[in-house]
Parts: sequence; C-alpha cells; structure tokens
Amino acid sequence: MPQTPIFSSMLGSSCSGQVQPDMGERCGDPVYQDGNLVSGSLEALIERLVPTMDYYPDRTYIFTFLLSSRVFIHPHELLAKVGQICIKQKQQLEIGSEAEKAKLKSFAAKIIQLLKEWTETFPYDFQDEKSMKELKEIAHRITQCDEENGTVKKIISQMTQNLLMTLSARSQYQEIKEKFRQPVTDKGTILKNKPQSTQKDILSICCDPLILAQQLTHIELERVSNIYAEDLMQIVSHMDSLDNHKCRGDVTKTYTLEAYDNWFNCLSMLVATEICRVVKKKQRTRIVEFFIDVARECFNIGNFNSMMAIISGMNLSPVARLKKTWSKVKTAKFDVLEHHMDPSSNFCNYRTALQGAAQRSQTANSNREKIVIPVFNLFIKDIYFLHKMHTNRLPNGQINFKKFWEISRLIHDFITWKQVECPFEKDKKIQSYLLTAPIYSEEALFIASFESEGPENHMEKDSWKTLRYKIFSKF
Repeated sequence: MPQTPIFSSMLGSSCSGQVQPDMGERCGDPVYQDGNLVSGSLEALIERLVPTMDYYPDRTYIFTFLLSSRVFIHPHELLAKVGQICIKQKQQLEIGSEAEKAKLKSFAAKIIQLLKEWTETFPYDFQDEKSMKELKEIAHRITQCDEENGTVKKIISQMTQNLLMTLSARSQYQEIKEKFRQPVTDKGTILKNKPQSTQKDILSICCDPLILAQQLTHIELERVSNIYAEDLMQIVSHMDSLDNHKCRGDVTKTYTLEAYDNWFNCLSMLVATEICRVVKKKQRTRIVEFFIDVARECFNIGNFNSMMAIISGMNLSPVARLKKTWSKVKTAKFDVLEHHMDPSSNFCNYRTALQGAAQRSQTANSNREKIVIPVFNLFIKDIYFLHKMHTNRLPNGQINFKKFWEISRLIHDFITWKQVECPFEKDKKIQSYLLTAPIYSEEALFIASFESEGPENHMEKDSWKTLRYKIFSKF
C-alpha cells in the first residue's frame, strides 16, 4: 500500500479534480493519484486507519482522517468500528504458538499507539460517555494480549489518566464565563467635564510599544492554546448541518472560537476608546502614534491578529473622522501597515507576510522566532471557502479525501503555531488593563469623537444632534 506523503508534498495541487476509480477497482476501494490517496469509501478509509501486523498508518493520515471523519460519523461510532476491526485482527492471531503470541503483542502495541495519538490529538472526541465506553472496551481487549506482565495495562491506564486530566482542564476553562466588557451606557458620563488627570490611559500603564506588543502576544497565545483542531473542524460540520446534509447533528458549541473572536473585537474597541476619550489633541496624537508603533511591533513579532485588531480600531469611523488629529500624525508607518493588510487580491500582501513568518518559524532556534499568530477571521474564512468550493463526496459516492487533505493542512499549521511557548515575561498590570479597561460602545465612541472634534458636514451635524438629544433626554 502506498504511504501517505507529508503535508507539503500532498498539498501541492488543488482538490478540484473529479477522481474516478480504475475499472479494475471496486467502487469503495481507495483511489490514488501519483501515489497519493485522494478518495475512498468511509469503510475503506477506516480500514486504512487501523494497524495490522505489517502496517501502521503514518501520522499525517491519522491526523487528517480523524479530523475529517467527524463530518461523516460520530467519534463513538468510529471507535466502535475500529474496535470491531481490532477483534477480527486479534482473532486471526490467536493460534497459541509463541510466534503468534509475539505477533499479538506487536499488534497490541500498534493499537495502543493509535489510541494514544487519538486521545492526545483529539481529546474532546472522548468527552461523552459513549466514546469513553468504546475506548474502555478496546482497551480491555488489548490488555488480554499481554496478561503475563501487565505492561499494556499500565500504558493504557496512564493514557486514560492523561486523557481525563486534559478533559477536566478544558471543562474548567469552558466553565469560566468570559467577562465581556460592558460598554459605557450612561452617555452623560462621556461628556468631558472631568479633569484629564483623573483618567488613566494606556500610556500611563505602558509607554513602550514593544512591551505592549509582547503582552498582546501573551494574551493571544493563551487564548489560542484553548482552541483545538476539532473546534475548527466543527465549522465544517456546522455548515453541513445547516445545509441538511447527513452528518453530525450534535454540533458542539465552539465557545473557544467565540471567545477568541470577541477578544479581537474588544481590542479594536479598546484602541478606539483610548483615542477618542482623550481631550487634548496633542495627547490624542501621541496615543495614535503609539498604537501605530505597537501594531508595527506586533507585525515584527508575527502577531498578525493583534496587528489587524489595532488597525481595525484606528479605521473605525469615530477615529478615522478625527482629521485634525490625523493631520498631526506621522502616517508613513501606518501606511506601511495598511499596505500589509490591504484586502485586495484576497489579502495577498498579508498572505505573503504570513508565509514568510511561517518559514521563519520552521527554521527558528528560539520560541521568539517561532511565533506565528494569523488573522483569525481570515483563517476561518479560508476553511469556509475551501469547504464550500469542493464537495464532501465525489459523484461515485466516495469521500473526496483530497479536499480534507487541504483543510487539515490549514488546521495542522494552526495547531503547530499555537503550541509555541510564549518567550515574553508576563506583566500582570499591563494585561489586567488590556483585559479589563472599560471600552465604549459604538454610539459612545461617536459622542466622544464629536466632543473632541466637532461635526464638519450636514450628516455629522445631524448625527451629533441625535446623539445629544438621547443624552439629555435621560435627565
């Protein structure tokens, strides 16, 4: 059987081709192009997952199949099928001779290795009782292969213990309610009738752009560390459910994805709030230039998500309309940043920069050079469009595995990047400010913006009039 190639060679071409099996093959048999697996029936793909005496699937196939299988079958059902194949394999080896016993132990070791990779890479597949039951049944059968010294039993016990610890840790994270910032709702408090000295701003907490960029990177890596491959694949399952396809119906709530997306929005609004709430134009200019420098440092680090959030915050209408402030800002560096995030040609400039950071990460000797944090909403859109462009199944009914190779490549890269340990020392004071400082709602931002620089045209004057009416109608 041809070996599955590594991601880089497997994904050199698009998955748009309609692959048909050779006339000599059964319809469900796996189909290969240039030695690469491109399609097959679900049953055939499951058989390829399960080791034999003479075969063990390579890790890229294990990752890709386990990741994509949830689109077609529940994890507990897949475990049951794996268990059934294991029984057949075990029965063929239970003859009784010493040679056969040795083969049986070797087979057991391979099954344990498969289960170990499964539980470590996709622990959330085992969150429900049905999956745990199937896992225990397979483990029980495998322990019978080495009852004499109990080595297999010890390994399985350790594997199960590690799995339960992982599930417990993740459950605790999900139980922690995200502290959504409460936007300012009392518009009267926004009116600048207090001395500026009583208000804290970002510069009073951190005046070094590099340090702030490092603390933002700390927060980003902490957030992405709680995102798992199955969370990302759940996007595909959810879209299929909406399209009434026959796939998973119990779509898991992707809390971690929502929390991470919320962080991006909060950072954008925090940047806008810090700029708009400042009374004096000179100080406002300093803060704008400071955030430009922070975004630049984020880019240099490889933290593209924070960089995009900062740019998005400065491009919000309440900030963008502050012409007198922007006229004093040295915008050359900001223009370079906007060039990197130019949306034309599907964010071609950003993708080039991301590719450069990814290549640097592959050859890096330090964690500092390994950091790659992509713009998350663009990453999600890439998965979305890849899924929508190509069908799950080919006209002959086989699974379009070439499509799932490509999706798994994207997700595999993300999972690799999120495992980097942050090399920067954590500053609790700065992080506390970034995560808990009050932010304004969009309406409140406009009020603060108009108070900083009055309306300049009829549309702005009408908007300001409406907002002021809302303010004073409360009193």
